[in-house]
Amino acid sequence: MSKTTAREPRAPAAIFGGRRGLGRKKVCRFCADRSTVIDHKDPATLKLFLTERGKIIPRRISGNCAYHQRMVAKAIKRGRQLALLPYTVTHS
Repeated sequence: MSKTTAREPRAPAAIFGGRRGLGRKKVCRFCADRSTVIDHKDPATLKLFLTERGKIIPRRISGNCAYHQRMVAKAIKRGRQLALLPYTVTHS
């Protein structure tokens, strides 16, 4: 019988098929530019934080800090109440 040798553990990058987590850290656009205001009456700005289906883009994707992400989510919900933003987008 032949001896079985233990396999060496693989690096995480080899397991997941590439490099993960490398890259530039996203910066909150509201912290970087203090003059930018989050307003529920400005649908053009808030549409940047919605998907094409009308869902709110998560913080890890948008790069917002937690404080401003909460403010954006609240403004989007208020804009939906005023019918400035869609709840969902129907495809016909």
